[in-house]
Amino acid sequence: MYSDKKKFRWSWLLAGVLLVALLAAGGAFFRIRGGADIHQEAVVSVREAVERAALQCYVVEGAYPSDLEYLTENYGLAVNTRDFYIRYDAFASNLPPDVRVEPKPKEER
Repeated sequence: MYSDKKKFRWSWLLAGVLLVALLAAGGAFFRIRGGADIHQEAVVSVREAVERAALQCYVVEGAYPSDLEYLTENYGLAVNTRDFYIRYDAFASNLPPDVRVEPKPKEER
């Protein structure tokens, strides 16, 4: 019997090209989505670092600090102010501060 070997090769080649294209598209989707998750984790990490330093100050000194600069100077807090806005609102020395962290737009970095 006669069989068309060229047709058989083209179908495998076409299937391979489609598979590579699907893998590339899937990889791009997960890379974009994964980047957003990592960025959100960075925001949470910065906020938690500021809150931990404020709590440490409260335990040592008996009062929460009035501003973020006190934590950087006296407790070694280092935060990325180039990529994040950090709002530190201390209402009273016996109440924990309200810490909010937001990412800066790419244009401002």
